[in-house]
Amino acid sequence: EVPLMESGGGSVQVGGSLRLSCTASGFTFDDSNMGWYRQAPGNLCRLVASRSAEGRTYYQDSVKGRFTISRDNAANTMYLQLNSLKTEDTAMYYCTTRVGDRTLQGQGTQVTVSS
Repeated sequence: EVPLMESGGGSVQVGGSLRLSCTASGFTFDDSNMGWYRQAPGNLCRLVASRSAEGRTYYQDSVKGRFTISRDNAANTMYLQLNSLKTEDTAMYYCTTRVGDRTLQGQGTQVTVSS
């Protein structure tokens, strides 16, 4: 059983939109703080956005106003809406959470933005 599985990536042009999904299984999703990280080639993996179990959100400065994180606890799914995409948003996007002392991360979904 894969605890986190991302989908929704793809190739778009500058200004386009995508919606990433992360489906969770095997742990209590409702009680979990969830996050989206991204890693571009040659760069460190960085937190893009997170949403706590209580609904608090965090966004990296570079995506504020363009990305929206949400979650559907009934569906055990987290989303990341990406709008007004820029070439610098090109990266592999990963869904992550911590369960106890373990960090769980999905296999990632690729977002490529071209000009």
